[in-house]
Amino acid sequence: MPELPDVELYLHALRGRVVGHELLGIRIASPFVLRSVDPPVIAVAGKRVVGVRRLGKRVVLEIEDELFIVIHLMIAGRLRWKPAKQKIPGRLGLAAFDFDNGTLLLTEASKKKRAALHLCRGEAALGDHDPGGIQPLEVDYDGFRMAITARNHTVKRALTDPRIFSGIGNAYSDEILHRAKLSPLIWTQRLSDEQLRRLHAATHEVLAEWVERLIAQHADRFPEKVTAFRAEMAAHGKYGEPCPVCGDPIQRIVFADRETNYCSTCQTGGRLLADRALSRLLKGDWPRSLEELESLGRK
Repeated sequence: MPELPDVELYLHALRGRVVGHELLGIRIASPFVLRSVDPPVIAVAGKRVVGVRRLGKRVVLEIEDELFIVIHLMIAGRLRWKPAKQKIPGRLGLAAFDFDNGTLLLTEASKKKRAALHLCRGEAALGDHDPGGIQPLEVDYDGFRMAITARNHTVKRALTDPRIFSGIGNAYSDEILHRAKLSPLIWTQRLSDEQLRRLHAATHEVLAEWVERLIAQHADRFPEKVTAFRAEMAAHGKYGEPCPVCGDPIQRIVFADRETNYCSTCQTGGRLLADRALSRLLKGDWPRSLEELESLGRK
């Protein structure tokens, strides 16, 4: 699933292409992708895009007259920039946004159609799509500490809870915890002040570094390969490979449809996180599916 750095990359690419341009209309290829009926799709036709923004892991196109297009890519949804009036690909295509200077395609490489498109009018209606998590690149230490310790969760669950943090998912939470040298299963209300400060610093550093890195890698090119698995990552997707810090193999926890990667030497004092107690803990604290996690509303 595209997370905060990936969504910011999309926004960077979209600003120079759609802001100030006229949206001629939206073509819907899959009836499952459109999740709202009021305002109708025709309401945005012929209007200009006045801005783009991120709402959690969602891409938002701001349209004239306080209209908003909210795109939630979920796991396999992706955006593609193509020449004007580009045909929607038959197997993967969900929708096309036709601008006066090109076409933005929404595709999904999965049989499970999870990606979603909403239209809404006004900031209040847009706020209904915001789970309410704080902005991890903007929050100071005191705000970070209050947010993550308000409820007692495993730190991995807390980082990926959209009601607590905006835009962090499975991939970048692994990278943050590896940088902070913390077990993914430590309880948030048991974190010491020193551990919390490490975690706050790591969260900001990892996300800021990846936003900068991805934008630098793509320059003016529209991102064609947005993925949760990148060669430069330290832990995520690196099961069995050497930790870049200590050289010991990266380990993993597999639960439901998600995998968590960590270094036992750097993060858990050499302990492997695999026993019956772990299964009970995960069952009680971790959502069983991505849909369950992403559907969490405001506190």
